Amino acid sequence: MLEEPLPWTTVCQLGDILPDTGVCARLGAAHVAIFRLTGDRLFAIDNVDPKSGVSVLARGLVGNMGERFVVASPLYKNHIDLATGEGVEDTALSVATWPVRLQGGAVQVLAR
Repeated sequence: MLEEPLPWTTVCQLGDILPDTGVCARLGAAHVAIFRLTGDRLFAIDNVDPKSGVSVLARGLVGNMGERFVVASPLYKNHIDLATGEGVEDTALSVATWPVRLQGGAVQVLAR
């Protein structure tokens, strides 16, 4: 028996996310932060800051630390690697990543 593929969920249009910022979307019970970097590179991670437990990572400042694209939590300024979800200063403060794609102008996240 073939398994059904997991559904992609459209969360917004690309133009709804300014370059080098993020937005939050709720997928079921999950809060997902979707970031658009210059050049229309997309990343999606859990939105809940692992240090505070508050859903705020989409509001963090986006930048880079060397070759890593990161977001700084707006509360404690801990950095999260956007590609891997790893906590830069403390790997215990890591978050999950989500598959994200651009499909015909729509930003889509793969549901779990």
